[in-house]
Amino acid sequence: MEFTLKIWRQKNAQARGSFNTYPLKDVSPEMSFLEMLDYLNKQIIEQGGEPVTFEHDCREGICGTCGLYINGRPHGPMRNTTTCELHMREFRDGETIVIEPWRSKAFPVIKDLAVDRSSFERIMHAGGFISLNTGAAPEANSNLVGKIIADKAFDAAACIGCGACVAACKNSSAMLFAAAKIAQYAMIPQGKVEAKERVDKMVKQMDAEGFGFCSNTYGCEFDCPKGISVDFIALMNREFFSSRLCKQKQG
Repeated sequence: MEFTLKIWRQKNAQARGSFNTYPLKDVSPEMSFLEMLDYLNKQIIEQGGEPVTFEHDCREGICGTCGLYINGRPHGPMRNTTTCELHMREFRDGETIVIEPWRSKAFPVIKDLAVDRSSFERIMHAGGFISLNTGAAPEANSNLVGKIIADKAFDAAACIGCGACVAACKNSSAMLFAAAKIAQYAMIPQGKVEAKERVDKMVKQMDAEGFGFCSNTYGCEFDCPKGISVDFIALMNREFFSSRLCKQKQG
């Protein structure tokens, strides 16, 4: 297979970027998208050029590092698929493929296709955890959790923090990410002790990072590689308003 790649190149967040065009031949349809970029970089280096910077780690759809904007879609044309799980057989031979970084004020470009997603880390640091006394492991049945609730909590915990929801949203909202991280604790007994403090701190930090507000277009759910449901945004809103009401009553 052969392709024409239009790739965004940008030295850093302050520099002006532009698209560079690269013809690429002899691409195996069994290559993953990242393997194709490795193959391209090998050719660029052999010709004395600067390789394209892109992010990757596990290459197994687990870590959320590999996110790229491919032909106008986060992670490319396949649903419930990360960039590293995408294969070149999903594209037409001779096709032009446009590759961009995530576009968001809260995700400044580091270089080329790599962006700084530490804003997500700061949201997690604000409240994405539970506090427990360390020591011997508690009895497994001491905190009973029903299967339906446990399954929903696991569904929320499937979020890999890749940022596709932000890239898909016209407002660059991080509501789906924050909602998933809040919901995975809000639905289990261990997370209820700090529930009100958690949602307040995480929403406040999300706003401070410069993410936009949710306008319910459902683009985040559609392009999420793990299929995280927007139902969790509704749950987060309920948690947040409940926290506000409690504070008003206490005040």
